[in-house]
This record gives sequence, structure tokens and C-alpha cells, in this order.
Amino acid sequence: MDWYNPLPAVVIGGPPHSGKSVLAYTLTRALRARDIPHYLLRAYPPDGEGDWFLEGEPDIVRHLRVKGAISQRWLPLIRQDIARRHLPLIVDMGGLPTPEQESILDECTHGILLTPSDEAHREWSDRFSAHGLVLLADLRSDLSGVNQIEAVEPVVRGVLAGLERGRTASGPAFDALVERLAALFIPFAVNLYRRHIAAAPTELVVDLERLAQRLGCKPTDWCPNDLPAVLDYLPAGEPLALYGRGPNWLYAAIAVHALPAPFYLFDARLGWTAPPTLHIGAPSVGPLQVKERREKESPVTYMEFSIPEGYLDITEVEGLAIPPPPADGLVLSGKIPLWLWTALSRLYAPLTSWLAVVQPQLTAQGVGWAVVVHSRTAFPIGSCIGMG
Repeated sequence: MDWYNPLPAVVIGGPPHSGKSVLAYTLTRALRARDIPHYLLRAYPPDGEGDWFLEGEPDIVRHLRVKGAISQRWLPLIRQDIARRHLPLIVDMGGLPTPEQESILDECTHGILLTPSDEAHREWSDRFSAHGLVLLADLRSDLSGVNQIEAVEPVVRGVLAGLERGRTASGPAFDALVERLAALFIPFAVNLYRRHIAAAPTELVVDLERLAQRLGCKPTDWCPNDLPAVLDYLPAGEPLALYGRGPNWLYAAIAVHALPAPFYLFDARLGWTAPPTLHIGAPSVGPLQVKERREKESPVTYMEFSIPEGYLDITEVEGLAIPPPPADGLVLSGKIPLWLWTALSRLYAPLTSWLAVVQPQLTAQGVGWAVVVHSRTAFPIGSCIGMG
């Protein structure tokens, strides 16, 4: 890419099964707890593994997981996302990059090595050096080892133990790495927030963190029963721009609440963007696929959306035809971006009696739940529908 972006992009590199995704997830949680603006980008052939994959009930997550892209068309789009980043990034990179995929490193600024062996260390250290990355941490991954720290300056060195799904990173080396990332990201925080808010395309800008504080909710742990208070507080049918981290059902409900007025959301890859315009019609083979089912003797129709290519460019979705909804209840599911959740919800809500969206983290005893985001029936907004 031929432009300079001053925001840091820190890539985590290492071979498969070294714990990169667990480390990335634990790092982003630690930084969020400190209110440090950043974004975690998984920059490998996308397989649907996000925070929800590490947090959700295994059986439900396994069902929703998208396994692998079927082409390389995602690669230039991911590179563009990194180059045009609107927030500091933590980049979780695949363990077996092809030479073409390795070009992602050209868009990054710093690196974290996480390797289980001397051979893997040499391979990834050479890879980072070839792309001119500033090394922040050089860590050994050891499933059965003991967390320890060997050095803090100039590079964090030590051992991270037990980095496997279902666990989180911890220990003195992890704590030192969090401090290093915080020191790198914090200088950008205040100016970034002011710049983002000032660039919003509407007069009314809703910052989800501040909204949660005003309503007495937990900004890092929104609950479905918070929805009625949120919608009572916000004006209905007014142009609105939504900023901050929140679950898909919160974004969907607020996007519907703004109808018929324009709605915008801030995307760390795209900046301020309006959901694409969709229309009802016969869907064709394209970048977005949908499976529809209706259980016997049930008034509920389920639509599961998927992205066969593993990555969806927002420009490809504009004007796309999607199936008509039922007149009664509709539940939407899938691993799709927030801007698509809002686009689907704004199209379907006026056409259905009630609309709910699935959030995989909402699980209990093997049962997933869909949150009602729009209703003209006895189902109150914010109620949950079991998906077992």
C-alpha cells in the first residue's frame, strides 16, 4: 500500500497450535478492561474464529463456525483493512502463511513472537526481520510449562504456559506484554476518540460506553434485559450514529429503532459507514449465502447467513437480494459483520411480527439464545428465545 498510517499494527506470529488466538483474545480483553481503544483483526484465511468462538458454548460455536475461505480473494482486502486502520490493531496471523499471505506483514508495524521450539523461533524471527517489524515480545509457548519472565527491556521475554482453548494467558510475561501494548496504544486514544466523534455523519452520536454508564449498565457486559432502557432513552426514528463495542443484538435493535431515518455505525476497518441497502428477492449464488428452515409446529423461521469466501466486502453487498421473511417470527444467525446485522435487521423488522438475532456467547446448558430486537407481539424486546 502506498500511504502512511501512524497507528500501530501489532502482529502475533508463530506456528499452528502455539496459542496465538488465545493470547490475542486475552490481550484484547485486558486492554478493553483499561478502556484502551484498539481492534483485534484475525488476518488469516477466515474461519469464523472471533471472540465468540472462544467464549461460546462448544456445540453451538461448532455449528456456526465457518471453516476456511475457498479462495485467496480475501488477502488484498485484509491488507487494505490493515493499511487503512482507524484504530491501533492487534493482528492474529495464521501459522502457515503462504508467500502471498506473508505480505500482510508489510502492513504491520510491530511484532510479538510466540513459538514452541527453536526451529519455529528461527523461522518466525527471520520472517519478522525480513518485513522490518519492531519486536515487542519474544515468548515461548509451552502447554505444560510454567509461566515465567526473563526480561522486560528492550524486548519482553519469557514463557506463556497452557495456551489452549478454554484457558487464558496469564503470568508475569503476559502482564509485561499488556503494559508494553498499553504504552504503545494509549498516546493515540484521546485524539482518536475526538476525531472519530467529530467525523460522525449525524448530529446525534451514541457512544455505547457512555450510554452504559448513564443507564447504569456494564459497558463491557451488555445484557438483553438492558435493551428496553436503551430504546426508551434514545429518540425513535431519528438519524443516529453508533460508536463503540457492543453485541450484535444491541446494534441491530438500535439500527431498527432509528427507522426510517438514516443509521450509521463506526467500523474499525471502514470508519463511519451506513449499512448496505438490501432488497427482497430471489437470492443467487454470490458472496452471501442463506439457509432457511422452519421446524414443525413452530411459528419461527430460522435464517442462517454465511460467507463462503470467508470475507465479505461491503461494496459487494449493496443491492443484494435476500429471501423474503415470514409474516410471523424470524430468527437470524451466522458469523457476519455488525454492518450486515444492522442491514438485515432494518430490512426485515418492518416485515415481520418479531425479529431476533443469535449471539453465540449467550449459552446455558448447551442451549443457545436469540435476543428479540423488534416486536409487535407478545414477545417483548430484550427477551430471549431458546435455540436448543
